[in-house]
Amino acid sequence: MATPRLGSIALDCAHPAALAAFWAALLGGKVAFSSDDFVAVKLEGMWLATTRVPDYRAPSWPDGDSPKQMHLDVAVDDLDEAEAEALRLGGRRADHQPAPDRWRVLLDPAGHPFCVTSQIPN
Repeated sequence: MATPRLGSIALDCAHPAALAAFWAALLGGKVAFSSDDFVAVKLEGMWLATTRVPDYRAPSWPDGDSPKQMHLDVAVDDLDEAEAEALRLGGRRADHQPAPDRWRVLLDPAGHPFCVTSQIPN
């Protein structure tokens, strides 16, 4: 049997086109398919999709009524540079930063927490 590999990640949101544009710009991908309810971003070796969900509620992190459920870790060489680029593209810095010397917790435009980290080998 062939070893399975992760092929796609889908993020729920209220505005798929805007969220897909953020992730495509941050990760160097390209929007390959777009509809009102679903946008697919082609990345190196996988896809990232954004999907419209009625009455979408952003996750709260680290605590709150709407749990984060999952988050993405983005491997980078320079934390300050990666954080600045994410903020320039429309991300936000989370208030709670448990280990800012190793990773920075950010929120994408739909409120999903993600980390930029230099702790994952490229």
